[in-house]
Amino acid sequence: MTRGAVQREATLSTPIAPNELPALFADFHDRTHVVLAVSGGADSTALMLLAARWHAQNPQTRLTVASIDHALRPESAEECRIVSARAADLGLPCIIKRWEGDKPAARLQEAARSARYALLAEAAAEIGADAIATAHTLDDQAETVLMRLLHGSAIDGLAAMRPLTPLRPGLGLLRPLLGATRVRLVTTLQAAGMTWLEDPSNRNARFERVRLRALLDQLAPLGLDPARLALLARRAARSSDALEAITAERFEILAHGDQDRLRLDGPGLAACPADIRLRILERAILLVQDKSRGSAYGLRLDRLEALGAALEQALDPGHGRGKSWQRSLGGTLLRLDRSGNLQVTREPERRRGAIKNKM
Repeated sequence: MTRGAVQREATLSTPIAPNELPALFADFHDRTHVVLAVSGGADSTALMLLAARWHAQNPQTRLTVASIDHALRPESAEECRIVSARAADLGLPCIIKRWEGDKPAARLQEAARSARYALLAEAAAEIGADAIATAHTLDDQAETVLMRLLHGSAIDGLAAMRPLTPLRPGLGLLRPLLGATRVRLVTTLQAAGMTWLEDPSNRNARFERVRLRALLDQLAPLGLDPARLALLARRAARSSDALEAITAERFEILAHGDQDRLRLDGPGLAACPADIRLRILERAILLVQDKSRGSAYGLRLDRLEALGAALEQALDPGHGRGKSWQRSLGGTLLRLDRSGNLQVTREPERRRGAIKNKM
């Protein structure tokens, strides 16, 4: 190992120093009250410790710990009580929320994640918090990029997690540790004499993220380490933001109407590059759709691509203006009128599931 590599490895394994806290928690300054999502594992316990140290110098931003009892293991309630006690030792209040009701047999981790964020948002609403902070790390970012690669994601998916993500008006999701490695967080806890809880699911190979974690260990010696994958995510995010800015400009020009009925200029839409056209379609559908039926993650890319391919053919002058064309996606109806413009309306309840060309 070269001297430079040794120095880099030493830096990655040193505790996070006090002078690093202002940069880590820079996004906290504009918030009045932040909910810290703490499960009791090493990453979230480090988040709680570091946030408490930052708060000692920045008391103007209130902090409250929230621990979610998923009720999936007998010991989960006791683990939440341990988190609450450790929060109290750090001078932080704690809220415990329990995931009630039956649990699904399939896609359990996905369902648990959705329930966790819903309960965190509920806790934030109860105390008037304007942000939720999670302990996602550089390693989590790398695992997410690999997962998106395996699933065939486009540039938006490869951007993976952002340091700041709007959840809804007045509530943001913060990830202050996205640039920190899991090793540094563990070292920070050890230096502070703090212990943490171990979740056995983190070693269960039937979960995709656990398998990808093992794959990362094999890829790192080849140069594809978490830092390199996180760099890919940042560059993908930059490209994604540029495409979204172009989409917003084109949408303002091509879209007319409101969320009840939207009309997109057909010829203008046909002239857009394929990726911009797909983004305009998605933006229109998400604007018009019944929000109670929509997904927090937008539309499935394969269905959007199928819609885009069908529309591209219909917009081709050779298709014949005035020829009937209609599709549905995301609870909306999309129809080309006789002028060649695309009408986007909310799909009537009685028609849902009844259209032959349902995407």
